[in-house]
Amino acid sequence: MPLATIALGDTSFTLRRAERDDLEALVALIAADALRANDDSSAPEHLARYERAFAAIDADPAQTLVAVEASDGSVVGTMQLTLIPGLSRGGASRMQIEAVRIADRLRGLGLGGAMIRWAIDDARARGAALVQLTSDARRTDARRFYERLGFAASHVGFKLFL
Repeated sequence: MPLATIALGDTSFTLRRAERDDLEALVALIAADALRANDDSSAPEHLARYERAFAAIDADPAQTLVAVEASDGSVVGTMQLTLIPGLSRGGASRMQIEAVRIADRLRGLGLGGAMIRWAIDDARARGAALVQLTSDARRTDARRFYERLGFAASHVGFKLFL
């Protein structure tokens, strides 16, 4: 069942929950990222890890792994949404947006902005008080993109890789 339809000129895209059959296309979108160019995580021997991750995401009602489908049935985009309950901000829930990817050939058409606007509307509908995301500091274009959509670089993020 579609989550939404995005119309951009003559072209429409369907946002839907990702299915197991989408996994190869989703991994390819993530692996095509320029910052991951030297990462071998898309290699076939890693498929079992992706299958476990997909199963865990799919089983969790707080998670929505979105597949963006073009009219020809190909998966051309993705993002993962996580509704996080919290005690801060008066017990407010927040929506985390992760792993936003769009096929290179479709960048600049407005699909990414439409996807994020839909995610924000979904967050509101699910009772979230705020939407948050992180973007690698090296992604200056992404930073401008998110700022145009109303996001503010309000915090400094820290990561510890294990």
